[in-house]
Amino acid sequence: MAARIVNCLQTILELEPLLQRIDSGSMLLPEFKVLKSFLNEMDGIDLDEEDVARIENATERFLQELKTPSAMARAGETKNQTLQ
Repeated sequence: MAARIVNCLQTILELEPLLQRIDSGSMLLPEFKVLKSFLNEMDGIDLDEEDVARIENATERFLQELKTPSAMARAGETKNQTLQ
């Protein structure tokens, strides 16, 4: 179960550079400190299957919500690179 949680958290943390580039992402960045701390303390946290399922579902929803802003950010980067 811990591996599944770690996978979710690492997936979200990998998005930090993307969130720095999109407008709404800046308000989420402080939460990354909390996620990093949680990830470092995973050994001492006891979770059951329901907790893991909730975290996996929340991660999936978060990724879905980022699809449009991330696509727009990538499109803007491509446009800027083309113009250079």
